[in-house]
This record gives sequence, structure tokens and C-alpha cells, in this order.
Amino acid sequence: MNARSIGRSPGPGTDGTTAGFKKQNLERSRMSSIELTPSQKNILQELVNLYRESESAVKGEDIADKVDRNPGTIRNQMQSLKALQLVEGVPGPKGGYKPTATAYDALQIQDMDQAADVPLAHNGEAVPSANVEEINLTSVHHPEECRAEIQLQGSIADFHEGDTITVGPTPLSKLQIIGELEGKDDTNNVLIMTIDDMRAPAGEPEH
Repeated sequence: MNARSIGRSPGPGTDGTTAGFKKQNLERSRMSSIELTPSQKNILQELVNLYRESESAVKGEDIADKVDRNPGTIRNQMQSLKALQLVEGVPGPKGGYKPTATAYDALQIQDMDQAADVPLAHNGEAVPSANVEEINLTSVHHPEECRAEIQLQGSIADFHEGDTITVGPTPLSKLQIIGELEGKDDTNNVLIMTIDDMRAPAGEPEH
């Protein structure tokens, strides 16, 4: 009996492979709740940004330049991101990495084709490669300290403290926010700005 039960005990282990596949599928459907380390998130975000700009596989060296890490570190991180089905490896001389659809879910951003078109200007010049994903207004009870957190699709590497940022107009409310860059959250691709002016057009026909 003992021998038989010992013989059976690997059974759940072999079953574990099926459970593994089920777990992967479950994770794919709930990928937005996956916990990425700040480093993984940063690398994945830059991969998405570079892939959107080039629309072709991104080399590890290019990501390494953006996040200021050595290519070996990027390769190691990519292995774990591949295991999480967030990244695909592309073989060949023009190969590299590209994000999967699941990567967009994990970063809680939409693919560019579906994103609303909210323009962004940096020091008075439009930034066509940047797309505003989300606007969070903070300190609304203290307008004199009002700040906005702007989540972008697109690299925020060229934005610096003190730069003038204009966001909008937004598609529905036509809201436009003008202010000065106070700081950046590189991990989440967020610009933090102090609001100097918020305006929505007067005399809109819709109520």
C-alpha cells in the first residue's frame, strides 16, 4: 500500500505541468495584477516605447542605453520577462525583442491604435511620439498647490525639471493643462507637473 501510494505521489507532479499551463493562462488573463520589480517595469516600458517608435524588434543594447544598464543585465531581465510571456525574442540579424499584447496589460496601457489622441507639447513644441495615457489631478482642494500626474506612452527621457508642458485638449472635455515640470517617475513613465493654468473652451454646444 505504502509502495503504491509512494508510486502515486509523483502523479500530482505530472499533473503539475497541466496546472502550470493553467496557471500561465490564468496569469495571461489577469496580467495587469502581475507584480513586476521597478527594474523590470522600467525595462519593459522602454521596450514598449522603442518598439512603438521603430515598429521593429528592439536590440538589448538600445534598451541598455535608455535605462543606463549594461546589455548583460538586460539579457538576464529579458529571460524573466519572456518567462512571464511579456516579451518575445526575434531571431536573426535584425532580431531583438518585442513586447507581447500581454506587456501592455501588465503596464496597464493600451496599444497605440486604441489610445485616445491627447496631444502633448514640450517647451511649446508638439511631441508627436508621446501620447497621454492618463491625467491624474492632485491637491484639488488646494488650487495654489495643484499638480497633475501625466502618464505617457513614449519616452520621458528628454523631459527635464522646469520645462513647460502643455497637455490637451482632451477629446471629450477639451481640457487643456499648462504647467511646469516638477519631477518624473521613470518607472511608471509619469511626468509630475505644477499647474499654472487649466482651461476648457467656453461656449461649447454640448451640455
